[in-house]
Amino acid sequence: MKRVVRFWFGAIAILALIHFQARAVQPPPHPIADLPGQRLDGSVLLPNQWSLRPVGRQVPLGDFPVNIAVHPDGRYAAVLHSGHGQHEIIVVDINNAKVVSTTKLNEAYYGIEFANSGARLYCSGSSDEVIHVFDFKDGELTEIQPVLLCDPRERNIPCGLAVSDNARDLFVANVWGQNVAKVDLLARSNVTEIAPIPGAENKFERKTEFEKEDPADPNDPDLHAITKRAVLDPIGPDAPFPYACRLDDRRQLLYVSLWARAAVAVIDLKTFKVIALWPTEEHPNEMVLSKSGRFLFVANANRNTVTILDTVMGKTLETLYASFSPRDLPGSTPNSLALSPDENTLYVANACNNNVAVFDVSTIGKSRSLGFIPVGWYPTSVRITPDAKHLLVANGKGLISMANPKGPVPGKKSTPETQFIGVLFPGTLSIIDLPTKKHFRKQLAAWTEEAYRCTPRESVTQVSPEHDNPVPAKVGRPSPIKYVIYIIKENRTYDQVLGDMKDGNGDPDLCLFNERITPNIHKLAREFVLLDNFYVDAEVSADGHEWSMGAYASDFVEKTWPLDYGHTKSKKFPYPSEGRFPIANPVNNYLWDRAREAGVSYRSYGEFIFNGKDLKTPCWTRTASLQGHFDPWFHGFDTSYPDLKRAARFISEFKRLESKGDMPRLQIVRLPNDHTSGGVPGKPTPIAQVADNDRALGMVIEAVSHSKYWPKMAIFVLEDDAQNGPDHIDAHRSPALVISPYIRRGATDSTMYSTSSLLRTIELILGLQPMTQFDATATPMFNCFQAKPDERPYDSLPPHVDLNERNPERGLTAELSRHMDLSKEDRVDDSLMNEVIWRSVRGNERMPGPTRAAFVCARPKPEGDGD
Repeated sequence: MKRVVRFWFGAIAILALIHFQARAVQPPPHPIADLPGQRLDGSVLLPNQWSLRPVGRQVPLGDFPVNIAVHPDGRYAAVLHSGHGQHEIIVVDINNAKVVSTTKLNEAYYGIEFANSGARLYCSGSSDEVIHVFDFKDGELTEIQPVLLCDPRERNIPCGLAVSDNARDLFVANVWGQNVAKVDLLARSNVTEIAPIPGAENKFERKTEFEKEDPADPNDPDLHAITKRAVLDPIGPDAPFPYACRLDDRRQLLYVSLWARAAVAVIDLKTFKVIALWPTEEHPNEMVLSKSGRFLFVANANRNTVTILDTVMGKTLETLYASFSPRDLPGSTPNSLALSPDENTLYVANACNNNVAVFDVSTIGKSRSLGFIPVGWYPTSVRITPDAKHLLVANGKGLISMANPKGPVPGKKSTPETQFIGVLFPGTLSIIDLPTKKHFRKQLAAWTEEAYRCTPRESVTQVSPEHDNPVPAKVGRPSPIKYVIYIIKENRTYDQVLGDMKDGNGDPDLCLFNERITPNIHKLAREFVLLDNFYVDAEVSADGHEWSMGAYASDFVEKTWPLDYGHTKSKKFPYPSEGRFPIANPVNNYLWDRAREAGVSYRSYGEFIFNGKDLKTPCWTRTASLQGHFDPWFHGFDTSYPDLKRAARFISEFKRLESKGDMPRLQIVRLPNDHTSGGVPGKPTPIAQVADNDRALGMVIEAVSHSKYWPKMAIFVLEDDAQNGPDHIDAHRSPALVISPYIRRGATDSTMYSTSSLLRTIELILGLQPMTQFDATATPMFNCFQAKPDERPYDSLPPHVDLNERNPERGLTAELSRHMDLSKEDRVDDSLMNEVIWRSVRGNERMPGPTRAAFVCARPKPEGDGD
């Protein structure tokens, strides 16, 4: 019988009492404006309004550590890195909290396991389609011949690994190949493929019903690799995406978590057949098997849960909620598990809550939550040493803020130390000394208190609406605003565009696209409200559009985009988001799905939409809830297509719908050309494209503000991400606009807001339920609004620069840009792109390094590293 575990209410009540007493005695010392970065109390405020208060000793690591393998003797931990930059294995001496060796890899993807003897270490070789094999001695790795799994031209991408007790067999989950393989480690060339997984039998060459509606270009680079062999279709809704393996050697059973299927596959190793699919919740990833093999613990990232399965009965015994409360919306992202040696305590890494949840599982069926341990940013792996003295946590995105003076410099070749957003994720290893059983509960209570203080309601100044604020305080309450237009732009920081605004906290020296180039953005910020403390929740476009539409980026997106962006040579890692793959979708889907649930009409212009093969072919979408709710003739991302034409198309549709009296209450509009084409010869210059974007925005606002819908309208404008441009506060700080008759005209609002704040404000206006923990807890933009409307319309400004200016055929920017891939957002290294843009606008003037907040400091070279 399935049992949902509730919190240990007595302990929580005590913690709550301590919590509120502490607040009463010591009110939080908020500055005039909450700014991300280090605080006086030692915490770090993240740009998304959450905080970090990590405990334990911290060992600096490399780019995006994703998995930890603890050596059987408990002295060493091997940490695998699989980020945008250099992939590597860093071995840490646990007792001394010291890096002892670093081994560089071409590529890796999650899988890393020691043999039981500790003499061998195995890890995934990602798109090289190999398993790396190392001899291990005293913290040093010596690579021997890797095991080739398949033709490197094929796409399997080995992920999770499991090694047999006698180290003869290795089992591999091929996450993109949609299959599982068995490797004979003695023969080294005998690879047996176990496929297909039930429920995903459709081969790529057999069109599914899902695909028949998909007029995809067969030359789409996202499909390039998978056409090299007949593989299970990753675009189809049933693709399993096998992620992790756990082996029951005694019973000859292999358990495989199906990342996209909400299930665990059970494989009989005697027959190599899948004999059962056990249901879990969405995005099952890492698993732990008890020593007896009786209980299988499965982390479900897209929910906030862990499923405990009885492997004998083949059924769910319990579902543990790893979030602060069972009532919390999705967003905790549990993605790693550790079971104490006595099997009484389960540790769960909550990637997006930046903590580890702790459960008493001594009596399965009556498990209970014990509390939380605050750790660093985006914990990806949790392990416990064999002596149960140390908890190890890999913090994928680090744990402290700092400036990055080694940012991109025009004319200077990028180096591994160049600090731009794609590689500015040097993580850390937290080594947490666990107290003895006698003191464990008391220490955990204190840690839980710290973990609660990291939530937005404790981290930033809370804003309460006045009683007559047009933005309701709760969903369902009336608002005089009935219509919302949500405009998405691409990849600029605040200082790049509005750094010259004297009323805001800007740095004019970093302003590339000043008022001469962006007169409408400046006029809108001046006439309505200037937001100088707004931050995007994402790093790049791949997660940026997910956050902008869903207030969340799934673990699939977070763990895939660094490979798509930084490891493109093999062309095996597709752009993971914006409706390309069902596995990327959050549990509660996107803003339009919430509108659909609430009976609110909606329409998309270019967002989650794919362009036709030419301008005479209609656009299309793979997103079911957008079918019939998008404009097929509004052209999506394509930097060779002017935003002025997009604006003209939207305005014509707006006027058509106005004449019919059939205006959708939620309209999402994409104006992407402030992304620019860099210095690609013959393309419009960055100045021309940003000016085109500005002019298009002005035209849209003018048309809407002169319509009959203006008195009940609110328009929200943001960048999906801020990429790598310079900003003296934080690289996530971005220009955002809110435009409405109900806006406080001529005001500057320095309240800390984020992408999720903007989404929450839209939801409150339209009566939509929040999608995740992030929009549910973000500060709504109450301070931007006033009760009395000012219905003066907006009159746009003409451009002050030449919109037809083209990049020269020769010169440094031309050479740097000549081979840029602009087929999709961010195919180009953003360090190179921003260097080109800066040089195009400022010539030979030196580009200042942008300031970053909520990132770990640069990693010092390990001793003995002569590179």
